[in-house]
Amino acid sequence: MVARHELLGGKVQVFKRPRSPYWQCAASVGGNQFRASTKQEGLAQAKDFAEDWYLSLKGKDRWGGGLPKGKTFRKVAEKFLEEFEVITGGERSEKYVDTLRHKIDKHLNPFFGNKAVTEITASLVQDYRVHRAKTTDKGGKPRPPARTTVHHEIIAIRHVLKTANRHGWLDHLPDMSAPYRASGKVAHRAWFSPEEYKILYQATRRRSLQPVHTKWRWECEQFHDFVLFVANTGLRPDEAARLEFRDVVIVDDDATAERILEIEVRGKRGVGFCKSMPGAVRPFERLRDREREVVEKSPTASVKRKGFSRGGGPTKAKPGPMDLVFGQTQREMMNTVLDELGLKLDRDGQRRTAYSLRHTYICMRLMEGADIYQIAKNCRTSVEMIEKFYASHIKNRLDTTAINVRKAKTGSSSAKKVLDEEEV
Repeated sequence: MVARHELLGGKVQVFKRPRSPYWQCAASVGGNQFRASTKQEGLAQAKDFAEDWYLSLKGKDRWGGGLPKGKTFRKVAEKFLEEFEVITGGERSEKYVDTLRHKIDKHLNPFFGNKAVTEITASLVQDYRVHRAKTTDKGGKPRPPARTTVHHEIIAIRHVLKTANRHGWLDHLPDMSAPYRASGKVAHRAWFSPEEYKILYQATRRRSLQPVHTKWRWECEQFHDFVLFVANTGLRPDEAARLEFRDVVIVDDDATAERILEIEVRGKRGVGFCKSMPGAVRPFERLRDREREVVEKSPTASVKRKGFSRGGGPTKAKPGPMDLVFGQTQREMMNTVLDELGLKLDRDGQRRTAYSLRHTYICMRLMEGADIYQIAKNCRTSVEMIEKFYASHIKNRLDTTAINVRKAKTGSSSAKKVLDEEEV
């Protein structure tokens, strides 16, 4: 129940929101609704503040003293979410839209909601950064959000202000770049060095041959082949999860005279193509020939269930063309193996995941001297991304013939003297 009081014949309302210690005030001036926090916990003090606040707004309206005009941030944010969800339908996930709505409702509207978009300046955005840096938990302990979290909230502010600009409610966007910020360090992506990769696949092989429990043998065999397959193809984990057997073909490569896989990849960039290393062929053949439990659709309900043979055990068969090669990534087993080997963190403290197998593929190809443009095409990424996150951290990319250049010595006596001294 919201406590509410009226002042000046109902022109000003003083109220308190649930779970807030401060009284709020609201009034309508010049055809626009205004709200403000009195920052007072006592009702009498809050009423005095509300009267003074209302009279100051009336004075600004009468004498043109800068009364905020136009749409409030809250109204523009509603318009933005309405447009964004419709226009990006099918392009942006529902989860992303819900995340934007959560940021606006929980953090942005309480700070900017009642302000006109024309009032939002670079200074106010900076005040918001400071406000978020002072965030505390329920116990009053400082709990500032991560820099990336605040960055995403600034992006949401920019989305809302761009909406206001498109509709003519805002003349120009304020500068929302973060001041005092130093150039960020570009850290390489977590990957496995050739020695570490060998330790990893040898451990997964041992686990597949001697699982902790025999009932997990199939999962351990699948995981071993997953590690070898991704490290020899460079697929993203989500691309490997979508991969079906009909998307993979074993071919004899004319250029290298070796057997490789030609893969039709479906991922975040649409449909792309990949040619694997020869080391991916044998794991794929094992995956193709390994029997798995048959999963069939129930005739009476839209749910999936395991088929059972007459003997009471689950029916097993080789996978069909439309079956998934891997399905969901075995993150639990990945983390368990990495923890056992002490490889969960790399030299810089970055966590290794299934994605690190893709990074390992890229780094190893560059170390072997592969063309960076062809690697970018094969991995469905850009040369810029590879140069930034991979190539700059690999010593094999440094050309000593271009670095260790020496000028030819001249025939002058002084130069000859120096040369003779060095030889001595």
